Amino acid sequence: MTCNVRTLTVSELKRSFPERSSMPLDIHALPREFPRGFVPPSADPGDWRQIEPLFDELENRPIETVDALERWLLDGSELSAALDEEGSVRYIRMTSQTDNPDYEKAYLDYIENIEPRIKPRVQRLREHFLASPARNQLSTSRYLVLDRRIANAVALFRDENVPLEVELAKLSQGYQKITGAMTVQYDGREQTLQQMARYLEETNRKVRQEAWELVERRRLQDREKINETYDKMIRLRDKAASNAGFPNFRDYVFLRLERFDYTPDDCFRFHETVQRLLVPLHRQLQRKRQQQLGMETLRPWDLLVDPEGLPPLRPFDQVDELVAGCRRIFRRVDPELAGFFDRIHDLGLLDLDSRLGKAPGGYQATLAERRLPFIFTNAVGRNSDVRTMLHEAGHAFHTSLTRDEPLSDYRHAPMEFAEVASMAMDLIAGEFLEAFYGPDEKARSKRYDLEGIVRLLPWIATIDSFQHWAYTNPEHTVSEREEFWLQLHSRFGGVESWEGYEEILRNQWQRQLHLFEVPFYYIEYGIAQLGALGLWLEWRRDPGRAVAAYKRGLSLGGSKPLPELFAASGLRFDFGPETLEPIVDELRGELSI
Repeated sequence: MTCNVRTLTVSELKRSFPERSSMPLDIHALPREFPRGFVPPSADPGDWRQIEPLFDELENRPIETVDALERWLLDGSELSAALDEEGSVRYIRMTSQTDNPDYEKAYLDYIENIEPRIKPRVQRLREHFLASPARNQLSTSRYLVLDRRIANAVALFRDENVPLEVELAKLSQGYQKITGAMTVQYDGREQTLQQMARYLEETNRKVRQEAWELVERRRLQDREKINETYDKMIRLRDKAASNAGFPNFRDYVFLRLERFDYTPDDCFRFHETVQRLLVPLHRQLQRKRQQQLGMETLRPWDLLVDPEGLPPLRPFDQVDELVAGCRRIFRRVDPELAGFFDRIHDLGLLDLDSRLGKAPGGYQATLAERRLPFIFTNAVGRNSDVRTMLHEAGHAFHTSLTRDEPLSDYRHAPMEFAEVASMAMDLIAGEFLEAFYGPDEKARSKRYDLEGIVRLLPWIATIDSFQHWAYTNPEHTVSEREEFWLQLHSRFGGVESWEGYEEILRNQWQRQLHLFEVPFYYIEYGIAQLGALGLWLEWRRDPGRAVAAYKRGLSLGGSKPLPELFAASGLRFDFGPETLEPIVDELRGELSI
């Protein structure tokens, strides 16, 4: 049943999303369609006593022929998947209920007692691979990417960095706990900051300002804790880079992230291109919004409300309706993709509602051994919840399309292409939003999405520039960091006024989870967004061909270098003006700017 848009009252919103606890992920209830061959079926990947003998066997096994080496790679891949899945399950449970001490303890036990033992053993296996006389006899077309990754990992590994990585993982979990505990009292009840976001779409400006101020002041309460966490992270990461022989963490992490096909200078080129082509468009859209709202000054709480004063888009009341609408959309996009989504739902691999104690944000986690995706979001009935769902489903489709790949390393694409999977699905599936809206509301949602892309690319340039500076100037103070952030806001930000809220502006960077959990992982979104827009433009010319190209590229997983993955989907691996100019022209036309 289509859920037509309507305005919900505050009391209705309260009833629509009651607080409830989440059932923990039961991994043993899921089908095991890829039986273990090397790892004993009853082995517990969370028990080092059961895992260590498997590393011993792999390390001591002769691999002097191509057949023996390929068998060894498959067995190692199976062990890697079992361990990866154990870590994912514990992470999922911890983020689903950050206030559950048992889940927190289990997650911390894994990162403190299992991962530190795994890393040096994996290093020894990589060295065993590099020493094999059969290595140079492997098929180049099949093993080039894997060989390059292993050689790079061996070159970067340092034993003394293992305890540093444990400390960083604990700091990251601490950041999750701090942000997961952030709530405010509003409308007579305790609400998460994610739940508060819907008030920024309300036409009542007083409500928007109240909600925005309440949330931002709550964030400021923990700014010192978060600054301390980030300072510790910078010191630890800089030390890890120094241990590996690098002058700074930026240069180290570029290789750690396997950025073989582009450099920091390419990132700077992206920043400059976005500043020249996207920032003016972003500011034009904001000035138009200001005129439409009839305001002398645009404020931060005026950026998400409909500029024509229309009520917020409320596409669903319950998460079951969100799922049902997405299922209808995917059937329109492609039957095979729709089948993947139906199976994810039927297996209970969705955790979608926002609730107290749940970590913020959204992600798709791969259960590597069962080769199944798990989707985590914080849905509260907003238009952006639909978009998030389409985005994470794109990642899930990527996981599903690579299930038959024997090597676990190749079932994961580089992030620059993995995000093409999600961002392109958001754009393509977003053409079928009649599953949630009538014609006018569908057009509004599409416009919001395109405007969001125009906002996103300058934000990506901001976050990436911030990280380049922070890690090439690791001795900076909190005050210097905030001043540099203000410079970036002047370079890439909008025209809204922050007068009277300067302290809040100085701390806006703390909202970005990636800075804490996955340093330097953000430019990938910019590179991928350009690829996704390229697929969307192709879809507008020939939907069938575009979806086929999408699936063709995704099915390769990570088995090819980045330029070849992009080429498989009919895209150029380039993120300079040659790629961006035609996209900006198309966006200007769609947005009537």
